[in-house]
Amino acid sequence: MKHTLKITLILVFLFLIIQTIGIFVISKYYSTEISASGEKIEKLNKLPYDLDYPQFERETSYIPIIILFLIGTIFALILVRLNANVLWKFWFIFTIAITCAIALTPFLGSLIAGVIGIILALLKVFKRSLITHNLPELIMYSGLAVLFFNIFSVISIIILLLVISVYDMIAVWKTKHMIKLAKYQTKLKVFAGLMILYGKKSENFAILGGGDIGFPLIFAAVLFRDYSFYSLIVSFFAGLGLLALLLLSKKKKFYPAMPFIIAGCLIGFAILKILF
Repeated sequence: MKHTLKITLILVFLFLIIQTIGIFVISKYYSTEISASGEKIEKLNKLPYDLDYPQFERETSYIPIIILFLIGTIFALILVRLNANVLWKFWFIFTIAITCAIALTPFLGSLIAGVIGIILALLKVFKRSLITHNLPELIMYSGLAVLFFNIFSVISIIILLLVISVYDMIAVWKTKHMIKLAKYQTKLKVFAGLMILYGKKSENFAILGGGDIGFPLIFAAVLFRDYSFYSLIVSFFAGLGLLALLLLSKKKKFYPAMPFIIAGCLIGFAILKILF
């Protein structure tokens, strides 16, 4: 086991909390009505700050998203190569602030949500502690899911997750650039993902990357359109996939989490289809 059982369970618990919060936030942006003719009508609430939802065809949306994902990865590697710490932090602060604000707006209004989003982002970058690092993590992926869940069909999000899983294995085991990115973020103390320090040595920490949290949440959010809160069944099995990885992994070794988490997602989806 890579980490202690206590830390492993905490990491999985936080993962599931984020998934649950995310689906609850999605329910504040998306709803359906049944017309007089029996047709389901989808209603999508407006985003704050005059933001627009991305406009892609649901059946083929995985193609531009994969392209954008690769461009983002290349851009991140360039920043690492140039040691552009200030630009990295600025990008980081902006992303955290806007996603947290989107997630909090249905509950607090756009003004207060925006202020809190900025405060959380600044604390995460400049006032680091276990709380200031992980608290924004509990919120920001909900905003990310709100932005992207409605551009996917079930098939297109599954294709995307399978491609990302293969990419994750290549990036960790072959090219190892994902490890390089993780080490850079950890050294810069600006890490996208959950981080839990434990023990007396500073190198004892458990991390879970942001993509490992965000992608399964988007999948569950897509399923929310048809299964409502039952889509959390998928999140639960994604958590079991993460638990399996953490129990089987070994110390001081890096593993791609996406294949395990997505395997759990697909098992959960199969069970969801059987039950409903």
